[in-house]
Parts: sequence; C-alpha cells; structure tokens
Amino acid sequence: MRHIFLISLCTLALAACQSGSSNRSSAPDQPRLEVPAGAQSVNIAASPEAVRSALVTSAQQRGTVVLQDQPYMVVLERPMDGANPALDSEFGPSDNGQRVIRIRVRFTGTPCQTLAVQDLAVINNVRTALEQSFVLPGNPNTMQSLQGLKSRAEQGSSCPPLSS
Repeated sequence: MRHIFLISLCTLALAACQSGSSNRSSAPDQPRLEVPAGAQSVNIAASPEAVRSALVTSAQQRGTVVLQDQPYMVVLERPMDGANPALDSEFGPSDNGQRVIRIRVRFTGTPCQTLAVQDLAVINNVRTALEQSFVLPGNPNTMQSLQGLKSRAEQGSSCPPLSS
C-alpha cells in the first residue's frame, strides 16, 4: 500500500513540475520579418523591448495615437487635418470622414540587434463604411523618422554600435 501511495505522490509531483515549466513563457514567439516592397528597415543596437519602449514613448510625447502596442509591433496613427490637394489627386477625396496616416513598425531580434520594419498607409474616410487604405512607399522623411527611432532606442542601450 505504501508503494502505491509513494508512486502516486511521485507521479503527481512530476506532473506538477512539467505543467509549471511549460507555462513560463514571458513573451510570445518572435516573428520572422521580411521587408515588403515599399517598406523601410533599419538594424538597431538595442533589444526589441527597448525599441518598443522608445517608439511608444516618442509617440506619446508627440501626441501621436498608439492604436496597437504589442511586444513585436506598434501601430501609430496621425490625423491629416485640412485640405490636401496632393493626396486628393492621388488617392481621391476623404469626404465622408477623416484622413489619417497609419504607421506600422514591426521588430524582432536579440538583446543587442533588432531589425525594425516600418510601413505606412494613408486611410481615407477612416472608421466609416467608405474607409479606403492605400499603401505608401517610404521616402526620405519617413526614413528620417526610422533613423530617429534607432537613435532613441540606442541612447539607453549598453550594446556596441552595429557596423553599417
């Protein structure tokens, strides 16, 4: 009888140890990133957590809306107030709702090397039945913004600079 009790007790202890160790994941698996056409990317000498933190902090300081704040992706939105004939001619008018620029930054990496990929879209008539989304190609201004993220994330990092 004692042997059966001890075997049962050992089996329960082993099961408890195994189930406890499988639930210790602190963050979801990191995504594999590809740089799609029109997107921009940069390697940053900092962890993905530092990149996310720098991005969210900067957006909050600038009054930019943070739509999604996830471990490996942040989506920002900036309203485009007032008339914009250039965007109207390229993407049509946003006459049933507001026009916004949506910025998605995805990132993955190690504690001292993170790849950040940024893509943008203009959204006409946002949050209405007539919402339309158009992917925007990167340009020098948006690359400058990505370089600013790199600089902010690396400021607090103890990582050595990455070679270009």
